[in-house]
Amino acid sequence: MGIQATQVTHGIKISVETKFQAEHSVADHGHFLFSYFITIENNSEYTVQLISRHWDIFDSSAEHSEVDGEGVVGEKPVLEPGERFEYESACSLTSDIGKMKGTYLMERKIDKARFYVNIPEFELIVPVRLN
Repeated sequence: MGIQATQVTHGIKISVETKFQAEHSVADHGHFLFSYFITIENNSEYTVQLISRHWDIFDSSAEHSEVDGEGVVGEKPVLEPGERFEYESACSLTSDIGKMKGTYLMERKIDKARFYVNIPEFELIVPVRLN
């Protein structure tokens, strides 16, 4: 795994690493599983809480899907200035190349102001395609 993408929005830094899960994929049946590891760092001066997420998922087989949900991995983490939250999740594609991007809806605890943080676009590619 390696850092695929990093982006800072309103002082919140999002970093993404990805990994192809060969042992959970069946190429002959169009099932390619990728895991992604996300680090959310609060480099702002405010305590913030992650409220919800939105994903745009693109598959090279021309499929596009959107996923919305509360929090991440069943949590709505609160991050004090300088704190970080890390989690791992996964995405299944029908082809061996795709990409994802999205947003987190965050809330400043001091005044309940809500704002979006960009999740940078990252690629999901079966390693053999890179040769």
